[in-house]
Amino acid sequence: MNPPPSPLSSAPENILVRGVNWLGDAVMSTPALQRLREARPRARLTLLAPEKLAGLWQGQPILDELLVFSPSDNLGKTARRLREKNFSAAIAFPNSLRSALELWLAGIPQRTGYARPLRTFFLTHAVPPRAGAVPMRKRSGPEVRELTARGGERPVIPASAHHIHDYLGLVSTLGATAEPLPPRIAISQEEAAKIAGALGMTAGPEGGPWFGLNPGAEYGPAKRWPAERFVAAGAALQKQTRCRWVIFGGEGDRTLSAGIAAELQRSAPGRESVLNLAGKTTLRELIAALKICRLLLTNDTGPMHLAAAVGTPVVVLFGSTSPEMTGPCFSTRAEIVRAPGIPCSPCFLRDCPIDFRCMTRLDSAAVVQAALRVFQDF
Repeated sequence: MNPPPSPLSSAPENILVRGVNWLGDAVMSTPALQRLREARPRARLTLLAPEKLAGLWQGQPILDELLVFSPSDNLGKTARRLREKNFSAAIAFPNSLRSALELWLAGIPQRTGYARPLRTFFLTHAVPPRAGAVPMRKRSGPEVRELTARGGERPVIPASAHHIHDYLGLVSTLGATAEPLPPRIAISQEEAAKIAGALGMTAGPEGGPWFGLNPGAEYGPAKRWPAERFVAAGAALQKQTRCRWVIFGGEGDRTLSAGIAAELQRSAPGRESVLNLAGKTTLRELIAALKICRLLLTNDTGPMHLAAAVGTPVVVLFGSTSPEMTGPCFSTRAEIVRAPGIPCSPCFLRDCPIDFRCMTRLDSAAVVQAALRVFQDF
């Protein structure tokens, strides 16, 4: 059941959405923004987001304006900027105290967000936790060891636990439907091709489709499939599809990606088959490059969500986290690959306290077959 609607008039409103701070979460919030736009077509819709995500929101038709803030911007500075805009209503997507304080200090008359200790005081419409929500509780080391000793299967997590529903629940208080739809990030094929071409993703004389490979995960080692497995799967796919690999990652993934790139190039002698872009792209460039790829092989990361949102098929390796909660579950072009019989998964830990079985028992051959299914279907 949806939360009770907020008492907004039918006149055009000036609505602020305080956006989330991480790439994957931001992509998962796009269905809620789309539903809000559908429900309030005459409203002026502004998003407040961290400047590191500005490239994500550039040119998105669901928004009228984008406001960004930097890490150095304090509460007072942000609130003053918001106050000048005379917003009539605001929704805080993050559950943080700061996001509610920003709206309160800005003097926005109607302030909606999920009820949490401390922050509820600063909201005019504190929405109770939604039915179907499942907390992302980290397991302790002893709990992981007890579960693995006991054996069995992983716990069943309902589809209603997906975080997309958190944002949809909030916008439903402004009269939007909470019916889910796949996340979407708009970028034209022409813009994507131009940007990707400048990065080196050209058709070239050797041809072959571009496949993306994203071996890192900012959250921690527990989310990363071993590099040698990526190499084995990548080499097998090169032989079967004559694909060319473009490797993605952040600054911290440069060493990992360079090693994988070298191994993949050695497996395809005589042709330029690998382009390593780890640490070399802006967010907008990453969006464009992912759009050009025929598929992305990836851990559970922000680029996983981004690829699915621009329509690129994804093959995702899940271990310590839950695809039911944060996966590309509403995409028809996604293959989730998990090792069977792992009762401690998901643990939501950054580092595995035992033997990393949720990832080491994930076979390269199974990943290759999943990638071939996705490639052949789309």
